[in-house]
Amino acid sequence: MPLSRYARDGMEDQAREEIIRAVVEQMASEFDPLSARAQRERVRARAAEALSMVASAMGIFIPTAQRLDIIEAVVSRIAGYGFLDELLPPRRSDLIEIAINPDGSVWALRKSAQRFEPLPDVRPTPDEVFRALDAILGPQGRALSEATPDVDGRLPRTPDNPGGGRVKALHPVLVGGGKYPAVSIRLFEPRPVRIEQIARWGAAPKELLEELTAAVRRRMRVMIGGGTATGKTTLLSALANDGLGREERVIKIEDPEEIFLDLPNVVTIEARHAPPGSVVKPYTIADGVNAAMRMRPDRLIVGEVRTGDAALALFRAQMSDHPGLTTFHSESPQAAVHRLSVIMFADAGVRMEAAKNFFAQAVDVYVQLGYDAAGQRRVLGVWQVEGVKGGDVVFTPVWLLEQGGFRKVGELTRRRA
Repeated sequence: MPLSRYARDGMEDQAREEIIRAVVEQMASEFDPLSARAQRERVRARAAEALSMVASAMGIFIPTAQRLDIIEAVVSRIAGYGFLDELLPPRRSDLIEIAINPDGSVWALRKSAQRFEPLPDVRPTPDEVFRALDAILGPQGRALSEATPDVDGRLPRTPDNPGGGRVKALHPVLVGGGKYPAVSIRLFEPRPVRIEQIARWGAAPKELLEELTAAVRRRMRVMIGGGTATGKTTLLSALANDGLGREERVIKIEDPEEIFLDLPNVVTIEARHAPPGSVVKPYTIADGVNAAMRMRPDRLIVGEVRTGDAALALFRAQMSDHPGLTTFHSESPQAAVHRLSVIMFADAGVRMEAAKNFFAQAVDVYVQLGYDAAGQRRVLGVWQVEGVKGGDVVFTPVWLLEQGGFRKVGELTRRRA
């Protein structure tokens, strides 16, 4: 590798990458991801030594500025999350999701965007992906392997990344049998979201958001529906942060924890999945709701209802004067009722007619999120739940997003007794 490669404007990317990998290979057996994160200064000193050895073996001279750059890159791969560090706060704060596909390609979803875009300049090796996963999952007592090929984890909240995130990883044996796992990392907001921020993003007018916040203060029970990445959890967080009193005791049940509340009396119950082949029982959202009922909550928050058992537990709680907020994956109020009725029958044996009555008695306000014609995340409508008539849940529109913009068409009245 000739000296002239480094004597011009700077080190070429390919040459830089070759040197970094050579240094990492020399050090990899000395530090596992868990111990390395606790010994960053030792890793940095050892990286400097290893770089000198690699440069000497290659017969090249590396200027001081480029040496420091390489050392920091090595520290990131040995004691950090490697290539992921370049995509996470504080280096980047414009992403909401990162995906690694089984072909090794890396994709990112920007905030307010509707589609992923490729990151062709980010091309980790399989070993680098697994090392990053080990660094993330290891402190949580988890690992991705053929024995546990489907793993859920979290990206911890740190001073650099106060929002943290959630991680889903599938072993290559489940996604084509190649060398790369499939990984999805969802990043959360770094600070509590407020309704003013939702309004600034253009998702809804401030008047609509203030009316929803007032409904939460009046202890109305709110369900937020929408598709994937439409902002359900973000809106729920904003309504909770602005609508719940600081004197209230809040129990939130999540899988995994996502909601960031700036309130003093909050308990989070997190669902736990049973590892494959384990005798340990799973701890479900329904289990968490039932436990919360014995903890004297003023408010219940369920991050997302995914099963009929969870829906039944939540509806029972909200019918017994434990008002709350929750989210559900659906495209309209009617679709929410139908889908909840189906899963409550499938998972909990609740007849569909009874499930509709549960919904009507346990939910006061339904908010629909989605994308407008321009691909922007918006509140598509707000409805008040009136009850059941003729076998169907009756909704009265309060706000609607139409071609001309948002239109107020009704009022949110006080919660039914």
